[in-house]
Amino acid sequence: METLSTLKIHYSADLYKIVDCLNRTLKKEDLMFGLALDKTDENQAVFTIYRT
Repeated sequence: METLSTLKIHYSADLYKIVDCLNRTLKKEDLMFGLALDKTDENQAVFTIYRT
């Protein structure tokens, strides 16, 4: 996998819904999206776009 972009954003409980929708919609385009809590700040999430 190749990391295309990474972005830190304010965490919201519904962010996973966006990531899930993107993964389902763009899977055939060889794109994958990830979401994780920032290890140093639990109020921040790390959103990552990958090419598979």
